[in-house]
Amino acid sequence: QVQLVESGGGLVQPGGSLRLSCVASGFTFSTYGMSWVRQAPGKGLEWVSSANSGIGSTTYADSVKGRFTISRDNAKNTLYLEMNNLKPEDTAVYYCAKAPTAQVMCVVFGKIMCQHDYWGQGTQVTVSS
Repeated sequence: QVQLVESGGGLVQPGGSLRLSCVASGFTFSTYGMSWVRQAPGKGLEWVSSANSGIGSTTYADSVKGRFTISRDNAKNTLYLEMNNLKPEDTAVYYCAKAPTAQVMCVVFGKIMCQHDYWGQGTQVTVSS
């Protein structure tokens, strides 16, 4: 069965950095698009970034562009999110999500919404001094 296991969250001061990892199993990782999605306290889900299959294209939410970098190691079935210059508003539970297609399909409907069929359990990121 499909499993997505995130790690790397924690407490960091503003301006600090963290690297999240998501180890995938139960499917051919290299052939599917993958994303990071977050949920801040009391708010809905917010798409953060996606990486298409293989060494495909990457996309970012405007709120993280220039600070976050998504990458994937298909040999290790692992998705990463390198987060730099973290801000208090980045505080959230970060979820790794698998798309049902090679390219992550998204629409803008008030906010960016992307299609995913499996989710991890999430990892907490807290940015506070």
